[in-house]
Amino acid sequence: MNWTDERVELLRKLWSEGLSASQIAAQLGGVSRNAVIGKVHRLKLSGRGRATAAPARQKKAT
Repeated sequence: MNWTDERVELLRKLWSEGLSASQIAAQLGGVSRNAVIGKVHRLKLSGRGRATAAPARQKKAT
């Protein structure tokens, strides 16, 4: 599998949206989760958004 410019751009977009490596691999097709993780590291992609923001936890009143 070749990392074309289009696939790299899609990887960057999906990563910044907070998708997991498994989800990205499924969308790209023909690539494994580990291949996605390796490419993310080689591209030095670090910060990213969250796919689903967890609701803020409320402290219980005591």
